[in-house]
Amino acid sequence: MKLYKVVVYGSECWVLTENIKQKLLVFERKILRRIFGPTQKANGEWRLKTNEELEEAINEENIVRYKKYKRLGWLGHVERMTNERVAKTIYKWKPYATRLKGRPRVRWEDDVRSDLRKMRVNNWKQTTQERKKWKGIIEQAKTHKEP
Repeated sequence: MKLYKVVVYGSECWVLTENIKQKLLVFERKILRRIFGPTQKANGEWRLKTNEELEEAINEENIVRYKKYKRLGWLGHVERMTNERVAKTIYKWKPYATRLKGRPRVRWEDDVRSDLRKMRVNNWKQTTQERKKWKGIIEQAKTHKEP
């Protein structure tokens, strides 16, 4: 959907916290209610569409799943890069400093690996080298429901 392309442009590198996911979903539903408009009941009254009706209207391809799809595509692209490319260098870079005390912040790679684990994808580093197999995995991410 073109709406998703505009909203999540450049977001392949975001870490998806629960707060961000919720904000994206609320924004999406607000826009979809505007696009699809209200529904008229049998007695002539108008009402807003429910979340379930909106999910059905967009075939359950919500903005968070689209963002995960784009992020997995970026992961495969970076994994296939040569080691001399800047994006690959930054991806592989390990900082020398220690992390702050307390609960560590979720890193991008940890977030993506969590998505792959939920989708039950094993040996993802080898699979990224095979474009057709990887394309199948990232297409699966568009409709994968989290447990």
